[in-house]
Amino acid sequence: MKKTIEVEHFVIPGEEERSSAFQDEVTQYLERHPQTLHVDVLLTDLNGSFRGKRIPLTALRKIEQGCYFPASVFAMDILGNVVEAAGLGQELGEPDRMCLPVPGTLTPSASDPEHIGQLLLTMLDEDGTPFDVEPRNVLNHIWQTLRQRGLFPVVAVELEFYLLDRQRDAEGALQPPCTPGTQERSLQTQVYSVDNLDHFADVLNDIDRLALIQGLPADGALAESSPGQFEINLHHSDNVLRACDQALTLKRLVRLVAENHDMDATFMAKPYDDFAGSGMHIHLSVLDDNGKNLFADADGEDSALMKKALAGMIAMMPASMAILAPNINAYRRFQPGMYVPIQASWGHNNRTVALRVPCSDAANHRVEYRVAGADANPYLVVATVLAGMLYGLDNSLPLPESVTGNGLEQEGLPLPIRQSDALYEFEHQPELKKYLGARFSHVYHSCKSDELLQFERRVTETEIDWMLRNA
Repeated sequence: MKKTIEVEHFVIPGEEERSSAFQDEVTQYLERHPQTLHVDVLLTDLNGSFRGKRIPLTALRKIEQGCYFPASVFAMDILGNVVEAAGLGQELGEPDRMCLPVPGTLTPSASDPEHIGQLLLTMLDEDGTPFDVEPRNVLNHIWQTLRQRGLFPVVAVELEFYLLDRQRDAEGALQPPCTPGTQERSLQTQVYSVDNLDHFADVLNDIDRLALIQGLPADGALAESSPGQFEINLHHSDNVLRACDQALTLKRLVRLVAENHDMDATFMAKPYDDFAGSGMHIHLSVLDDNGKNLFADADGEDSALMKKALAGMIAMMPASMAILAPNINAYRRFQPGMYVPIQASWGHNNRTVALRVPCSDAANHRVEYRVAGADANPYLVVATVLAGMLYGLDNSLPLPESVTGNGLEQEGLPLPIRQSDALYEFEHQPELKKYLGARFSHVYHSCKSDELLQFERRVTETEIDWMLRNA
């Protein structure tokens, strides 16, 4: 019996069919949430930030006909400023583009689930095709390329984050929150601590409760290695778009819940000098149209297809770093002793490599891609992972020996650990740009280069402390 695999945007439904499906979705949603007053309609920019507006409930049914946002929403830096060098702003006259609702994404908002909903949008180009700079569409194009070959990726996203005290310490630095109801502040590393989960049970329980309301297939939180740091895992899915939709929805949920508990939550890659950074790990396997895992051979070991995929992901990894580590802070994660790979490497049951093959049975044989920071855009991270796999399938590439022991101390293909070097590698890797799309690659490189230039022009407090009287 063949496995039924969900298809999204593989066949574009007619306008009448799409309208009927959306109206049904709205009707069913309002039956479950009759007190809804407003809905946030949301696009996801290059940085994984939501951009959109809040509409009254009376406008919700009309939005299936589309609404307009400027194309330049996908040419913004991390602060929300349009980067003109990307070519989507004033040069074109700041044009609007039609946006349509994404089926199945109408859910309650974590900010006020009783009264406010949220709905994802996707942008169309002038000719009615998917706008090729939108990160969700970049991923969808690569996903459909694989599906047309009879290859069906399955992915799961793991996200790490920190809870923070809203008050800075005496030196103005970030600090972990006090245990609720006390003045006690943990400053020690306690990986897998159950007590840490108990201390922040109210926050974590609210995250679980709202994730259930929003239909997010999330496991409970795991206490990570540093004070106030946690990890939440989303279940694997054969709909890679939906998996990334859920990852971004989860990030918004975590931030809103933290605010409700007078804390901040951050997915910043490296908020502290001395504590571990926060990563986004992607678990990947590939099925055929019968649901068989193609990453396992008849004996449950690494298949030939998996080895080709590994070779491609390793070869493409240096150029992918511009997306896996999308801003200057992201590169501060890549330090010795922090369980973050600084080389493109792979190995079995080994957390010191970039591509880990976890312990599993044949049905769950997979690769864990461990390089991206939690600050990265999930759509673009998964797109680069799948692009690397395609590169391996399309070319005869050597696969390095698997790493045993401490991969952080062994030689391998080095990764660029400065943003300027990563952007250079991205710009000079034509195969990656081919998979991601020429226009997207130009816009992304322009925006991130401009962002880096702005940062490097800043005179920092550290420079003044070090140099003011010593230079």
